[in-house]
Parts: sequence; structure tokens; C-alpha cells
Amino acid sequence: MHTVYLDNAATSFPKPPTVGARMREYVDEVGASVNRGSYQAAQQAELVTLRLRQRLCALFRFADPAHVILTPGNTWGLNMLLLGALRPGDHVLVSAMEHNAVMRPLTQLAKHGVAFDRIPCDAEGRLQADRIETMLRPNTRLVLLAHASNVSGTVQDAAAVGEICAARGIAFALDAAQTAGHIPLDFTALHLSALSVPAHKGLMGPQGIGALLLRPDFAETLEPIVSGGTGSVSDSEDIPLYLPDRFEPGTPNLPGIYGWEAALEYLEGITVEAVAAHDRALTARLLGGLREIPGVVLVGSDTTAGRVGVFSLDFPGKDNAEIAARLEEGFGILTRCGLHCAPSAHRTLGTFPRGTVRLSLGWFNTEDDIDRALQAVKAVSAG
Repeated sequence: MHTVYLDNAATSFPKPPTVGARMREYVDEVGASVNRGSYQAAQQAELVTLRLRQRLCALFRFADPAHVILTPGNTWGLNMLLLGALRPGDHVLVSAMEHNAVMRPLTQLAKHGVAFDRIPCDAEGRLQADRIETMLRPNTRLVLLAHASNVSGTVQDAAAVGEICAARGIAFALDAAQTAGHIPLDFTALHLSALSVPAHKGLMGPQGIGALLLRPDFAETLEPIVSGGTGSVSDSEDIPLYLPDRFEPGTPNLPGIYGWEAALEYLEGITVEAVAAHDRALTARLLGGLREIPGVVLVGSDTTAGRVGVFSLDFPGKDNAEIAARLEEGFGILTRCGLHCAPSAHRTLGTFPRGTVRLSLGWFNTEDDIDRALQAVKAVSAG
């Protein structure tokens, strides 16, 4: 049975063909690390690593490749941000739609004197930005938002939040796991202090690598949460003061770097704007079809505006886990069922602890994929 992959919010699949090829090229033909040799293979690896940083700067309209910190993934980057910036007595604002990549480190920090509050969101998961001013405290150090929900696809008005933070001199950070590569992002225009992204979702790269973009003044306030060898300043046992070395200890994920650099080159060729238009077209097709199917509840917005291609479905009177299994076994439709590592979001949307069946789109999905999914959803909702 031909399968339809609709779990791109977890990881994009398939990848552009150049991604695997470039990873194999590194493993089979290069092999060297960066900052650990001056021979030609090491210099080639360093050049590819620099090109990756430069491509990320161009993509997010960010100025300095040295302030693009390569991480083992988005969760790692968010932990670097939270654990590195916050001290006992600090206060943080997050949305009520956050992923556990934010909520678990914050809960950990709360046991050591860091306080946080959740900015309320409406029944579609949209941030009530007018509440932010009244929730700020004299010790509010940071506002951190998931740019788009991995449950409902709702995109928050990051520009409005950024303006509030800029006016008050408060750091503003964005978790762009569900928007990077799907919609254009401008680091400066959004008044960001930090932006964390994974490679493996909308940016079409491999798993196990990500990036944390840091505004220079904010970077100066961060304490590294991991330290070790960097291949630089080897005469000292102190952590290097300059970036990116200060936040990149240990041997980097070079196969991932090669694969991600190839993915970003591919994305540059098709453009984020084309991806966004593709997503909107498939979103409209899916939403239109869902309106015609009884017994299915769409969680979140029913419009193409203010969302990305992530859709949560509830099947009242049925077991959602069983529905997801039937979609795969009977129709080859691959989805994700459950709470999606975001219990706060599900509480906001009214689907906790039941969870939902999530369908999420990517660049390689087609109209035929959407039509097949709709036929399958109709069949399982009726049966």
C-alpha cells in the first residue's frame, strides 16, 4: 500500500535528495572535524559549516554568522536559552500554547526560584496580546513564545509581542519549530533577542541539529550550560569568550551540518514564499473537505489565515488512537495521535487528556495526498 506521510510537524519527509547525498559525501570522503586540523579536509568541513551559518543568516535576515550557534536540536537550543539566561528571582512570560521543550525546563527552573506565567490564549490557541502589559513585572527577564502551535497550527502575532518587549527593554525569544521554512521570518523586524530552530522540520534537514540565533547584547548575558573542548584557545581551561565557540563545545555534528547546508540550498532555490503558498493551497483544500465530513471536529482555526499546515482532529465518541491506527492500517495515512508533547496547548484547546489525531503538511505533499486523507477520514468517522 502506498503511504501518505502527514506527520511533517514531527519531522519533514521525504528530504530533498541532496541531503542524504551530502551527508554520505562527508562520511565517505571528508571525515574531518572543524577546529581540529589545518589539512584540506578539515578546511573543507570548516567552509561548509560557515556556509551553513551564512545561509541561516540570509534566511532569517540576521547579521552575524558568528552569532548563529549550531545546536543538537531545537530542544537543546531552548534549554541553552532558558537555563543560560535565567537566575533565581527572574520572571518569564510564555503563552498557554507552549511545547514541553519550553515548559519542562521552566518547571525545572521554578524549583530554583524562577517564576513564570502563561499568557492566556483563546479557544483557537491565539494569544491574547492585550494581556501582556498587565502581566509584566519589574523582574520580567524574558518573553518566550512558540511562534506556531504544533497542535493547532495557530500562528502568534510575534511582531506585536516584539514591539511590546522592545518598548519595555525585555528580551523576546521565539521558538520557530513550526514556522521556520514555512513562512518568512525577519529576526530584526520581530525585535528578537533569540530565535531557536530545528533543522528537521520545515527547513528540510536531518534530525539531531538545530540553531540558536542570538542578538549580541543578549548573548553576553547567557551562561554556557555545557563546556568542554572547542579546538580553540587550547592553552586555557576557561570557556572561550567569543562566539560561536563559547556555546559550541565538543565535536559538532558534521554529517548533520553537511545535510542541513544542502537542505537550505534547496530551500533557497524554491523559496520560503513558494512553500508558504503551497501550504496555503493544500490547507484550503483540506479545510474545505473537512467541513463536509460529519463526526469530525477540527481543533483550532477553520481558516487559512493565521495558521500553518498543522491540523488536529477529534472524533467524539471514538478512540482517537484507534482512529489513527485505522488511518494507517486501512488507508496508508500516517498521522500522529496523542498530546504531542504539549499538554498546556491541549488544556487551552479543551482536548486534554484525550488528545487529537494530527495531520501536518510539508513541501512534498500533493493535492492527491490531501484527497486520499479526506477519503480516509470520512471512512473512519463513519465506521
